[in-house]
Amino acid sequence: MECYDPRYLAGVVLFNAGDYFEAHEVWEDLWAESHGTTRKFYQGLIQAAVGLCHFTNGNLGGAAKLYHSSRDYMKDCGSRFLGLDLTSFWNEMEACFRPILGSDSVSRQTRPTLQPRMHLDPPPLTWPDPDDFLPDEEDE
Repeated sequence: MECYDPRYLAGVVLFNAGDYFEAHEVWEDLWAESHGTTRKFYQGLIQAAVGLCHFTNGNLGGAAKLYHSSRDYMKDCGSRFLGLDLTSFWNEMEACFRPILGSDSVSRQTRPTLQPRMHLDPPPLTWPDPDDFLPDEEDE
């Protein structure tokens, strides 16, 4: 049975809800505490989330750049890492980003039409409340 850090799970919940900026904030603490391949995995997740945030906000150049760098960070993680099927994840990310990858004639109005999702196997026994891991507004 895989034992997941609740911050990782909270980030997954936020990511799957389309709250990409918040997911990246939760994962930053994990990234700061991690080493080796695990650190690269979290860096990749953070950059994937920020890339989606840029895409949603119309920063298409930044979105495409972060898509590539996030994928590069995860290249040594294998096909499954911390319960995440990376092949499926990157297939969904590629489908989402396809409209802005490799084309110079993309409209600045282009926004994602497909939302990638993270599926963990095995799934956790319980999912945390992500609000428990987000900074308080007065702390920002």
